Amino acid sequence: MKILHSISKAISTVGAVIYNQFRLVFHDAGALIFFLGLPLLYPIVYTLIYNPEVVEKVAVAVVDDSRSAESRHLVQTASASPTIDIFDYANDMAEARDMMHRGEVFGIMYIPSDYGTQVARGEQANVSFYSNVALLLRYRALAFALTDLQMHLASEITQAKISNYGLESLSSGGMPINTDANFLGDTEQGFASFVMPGILVLILQQSMLLGIALIEGSSNERRRKNHGIDPQMVRGASATESVIGKGLCYFLLYIPITIYVLRIVPWMFKLPQWGDPTQYLLFIVPLLLASAMFGLALGPLMKERENGFILLVATSIVFLFLSGLTWPRYGMADVWVWIGNLIPAVWGVEGFIRINSNSATLAQNSHPYIMMWVLTVAYALLAIGIHKFRRYRQARQVAS
Repeated sequence: MKILHSISKAISTVGAVIYNQFRLVFHDAGALIFFLGLPLLYPIVYTLIYNPEVVEKVAVAVVDDSRSAESRHLVQTASASPTIDIFDYANDMAEARDMMHRGEVFGIMYIPSDYGTQVARGEQANVSFYSNVALLLRYRALAFALTDLQMHLASEITQAKISNYGLESLSSGGMPINTDANFLGDTEQGFASFVMPGILVLILQQSMLLGIALIEGSSNERRRKNHGIDPQMVRGASATESVIGKGLCYFLLYIPITIYVLRIVPWMFKLPQWGDPTQYLLFIVPLLLASAMFGLALGPLMKERENGFILLVATSIVFLFLSGLTWPRYGMADVWVWIGNLIPAVWGVEGFIRINSNSATLAQNSHPYIMMWVLTVAYALLAIGIHKFRRYRQARQVAS
């Protein structure tokens, strides 16, 4: 009976901490901006920046020193591409560079004088292309279009050669070996479809950390004014009960936010959603808990409300790189891999993309799933230890 009474009392205290923490959050305008405003608006702003996803009709200048039927056919075929827009012919490279410097074109196609002769002889012909790489999306679109153009012309020339040998039955087959590209997870080959699923997970973690930092910074300010005691905390709550109650408050707060960020926003912008929503929402549970405990472990470092801005905003880009979105984790130095292993969102990005974009299951993502639970327990124990130490030190200061 005594054990049951202790458990009942602990549950009641945790419930009081949860209620009190909700009260603090909803009475703090700054915290509401980070907990609600940031995850509600940031996904929309980021996705709008990357829309439209596919770059079309990029202006290109042509320098045609060949002036042959073959070169004219090359330019006509290029202009039929949805990506390349032949802006104008230039007399020479100097004039074409002037067009690029004025921002009229973003690429230059140079056709040498011997292009037509080489094609007619069946020799390898070369065409040079110069691109403005100020916008990588534009360069990427041009690179893909030129590859398709090269394959198409090579197919035409191969068919002509086969026909000349009298093998008419093969002339309709195109290249001897045909290639067919299927882009899994990002069928549109758009930048938003590629990067936004990972950024959405990172927004969940960073917005929660910023809100917790603000709340904890306010608590630390009140402690300094009241001899180490926060008058707005739940009296009688142990360090364990306080950490668990606060963590559950933030977890419950983020359940509807998570559904909005990971389900509604992708639906609004037609981002990839190939996975089972139940699978990735269950996968996100330890991410939210680990992020909450991570923030509570960092809480004592927030001496003032503003400290969280410097610490967490500066780390957002670092966390984005560590997640493997821009560079694969297996290509990173060991020290960065180890640092990334300590960040809940790194595991969250990896698993969420697999489930959401590639239709993987929760069982197939057991490693990142387990790692987030490990981080949840580790950061919870760390937060409890830090809170206990702080209370012990405050008790000694009062006694002295």
